[in-house]
Amino acid sequence: MKISIKISVITLAAISILSIQSKAQTKSASPGASTTQSYTSGIRLSVGADAGVPVGSLKDNYDWSAGGSVQADFPVIKNQLYAIVTGGYNNFFAKTSSNLDDIHMIPVKAGLKFFPVKNVYVQGEAGASFITNKNDLGFSKSAVFAYAPQAGVLFNVGGKNYIDAGFRFEGNTKFSDGGKTNNFLGLRVAYAFNL
Repeated sequence: MKISIKISVITLAAISILSIQSKAQTKSASPGASTTQSYTSGIRLSVGADAGVPVGSLKDNYDWSAGGSVQADFPVIKNQLYAIVTGGYNNFFAKTSSNLDDIHMIPVKAGLKFFPVKNVYVQGEAGASFITNKNDLGFSKSAVFAYAPQAGVLFNVGGKNYIDAGFRFEGNTKFSDGGKTNNFLGLRVAYAFNL
């Protein structure tokens, strides 16, 4: 687990460096001057609601999940490639027949978002999910490695404002030694805006 936390920290540092470099790029406006590709600051923030359905062994004791997330998109290549950082909260609701407590998780991930065509994207993220009530659940780990491939669409709602709708598979490693992986299918609908 310590290795995955170190990987997350290194990834976040790399994204910060990339965002600083993207802001430093400018386009020359004077005629006859050399032109370089223009990168706008174009940082996009989104705040949204998340819902999910457990798959695999997680669905044996949990029905669904709900939560929220905040995501920041930092332009690497204008309108095409973004470095992303996401943080949020997920609650997995235990089945009444399981006599278990809900799982409370705080996922923190970083990755890349690529637009193959305008307003349609694919993204991949990796990071850690922190379990806030591990003692209540009898888990041996308070943080697990998480990864999430996602596809989605941005719907323009005027100016630089969007509705971001994305569907993802999110995987989490074992909460306890000898346990099984904990995966779910998730839907995120968020309000996104450029700074």
